[in-house]
Amino acid sequence: MSGQQMLKFVSIERAMPEKRDANVRAHDFHEIYAEFAHEKAEEQAGRCSQCGVPYCQSHCPLHNNIPDWLKLTAEGRLREAYEISQATNTFPEICGRICPQDRLCEGACVIEQSGHGTVTIGAVEKYITDTAWEEGWVEPIRPAAERPESVGIIGAGPGGLAAADVLRRAGVQVTVYDRYDRAGGLMTYGIPGFKLEKDVVTRRNDQLSDGGVEFVLNCNVGEDISFEEIRGKHDAVLIATGVYKARELPGPGAGAQGIVRALDFLTASNRKSFGDAVPEFDSGELSAEGKRVVVIGGGDTAMDCVRTAVRQGAKSVKCLYRRDRANMPGSQREVANAEEEGVEFVWLSAPKGFVGDPVEEVLVQRMRLGTPDATGRQTPEVIEGADYAEPADMVIKALGFEPEELPKLWGVDGLEVTRWGTVKAEFTTGRTSLPGVYAVGDIVRGASLVVWAIRDGRDAAEAILEDLAAQPAVAAE
Repeated sequence: MSGQQMLKFVSIERAMPEKRDANVRAHDFHEIYAEFAHEKAEEQAGRCSQCGVPYCQSHCPLHNNIPDWLKLTAEGRLREAYEISQATNTFPEICGRICPQDRLCEGACVIEQSGHGTVTIGAVEKYITDTAWEEGWVEPIRPAAERPESVGIIGAGPGGLAAADVLRRAGVQVTVYDRYDRAGGLMTYGIPGFKLEKDVVTRRNDQLSDGGVEFVLNCNVGEDISFEEIRGKHDAVLIATGVYKARELPGPGAGAQGIVRALDFLTASNRKSFGDAVPEFDSGELSAEGKRVVVIGGGDTAMDCVRTAVRQGAKSVKCLYRRDRANMPGSQREVANAEEEGVEFVWLSAPKGFVGDPVEEVLVQRMRLGTPDATGRQTPEVIEGADYAEPADMVIKALGFEPEELPKLWGVDGLEVTRWGTVKAEFTTGRTSLPGVYAVGDIVRGASLVVWAIRDGRDAAEAILEDLAAQPAVAAE
């Protein structure tokens, strides 16, 4: 806050009786903070150099027109900025919160490259869309005309929801099937609330539902309904299941009590934030409170786990990663945030085994980086004789996710997959080996970013609309 804003806030505090209603106090603070946020958004947007080659735009998977909406924000024309922002992004307020901008648009900013600090593109994107919701600028989904065709979408994550939005706005009848009791996928149950507030996701889910998208939740394809049943109900089917199968830890003792999967840990925490009954959390099985926590992995999920453990009151939190900081796949900004919160990173370290059941120690082997592999990354090598024991009451496996065997799980013949188990689909269209069946997001790419799933969902929806339009019209009886 500026000095003047701080004085205003302090004067309000002093004027308040001790027992003044908390809602009034919150309103006063919100009013001052909104003024501050507006000034910061205009200030940051005004730093954009409007360079001739917008690297920020080319490094955004959605190719958002970032320079134009920054310019409009700097001029105070927020509604126009929002209109441009949402034209290419189904969920700009979500991307503004969770995109790894340091690896995408902000990392490519010419001001950042020249050493003057990047324009905070993500924060501005979040601000203008949050303002749009507050001001009522976000238009409900109201198709100009209804169409008879229907599309079934399997998976209510970012890819499936982005496709549902595009299709429904075109008047197509859309049904979304999902295994969970709430839509949103990892946006709801995987990403912590301190990074992505759950009401932000719920608001979008409600917008889709109010716009005519039908959600069939608590629905396991292959158990509650067959894939062929879904195909029979719809003119096209979009697979957007994501990847949820956790990679397992090797070594003796890996099955001990106290060694848990990252998604189980994060889901339990998010369910508690919704007020759900979570017996595994209440019993301490999936709670980090008072524990020496060791997280194994170096991606964004590992960062979510360490920062969640800190907030749950862990006694200590350490992150083991087999490469060094420079080769870490997760966001460097998230690493810095975790360090500020007290997380200790143990670089060039990998688990060799585990002692105790419940777990008491992680046997750690020291690593060094050797020669580069085919991708150019240096390969971790074990340093013989440099093992040690790391005390732990809870070990969280955050080694990434793999695809489930969908053809086997769903009993589907003819759905081609890659050697990695991901569904084979055309680039940009999402068309698979089965007629009328499309696939997008992580189930095609492997574990990736929310922004890429949104891009895939939008692209596939356009391809579906094109293919539906090309089908011969059925004569009325």
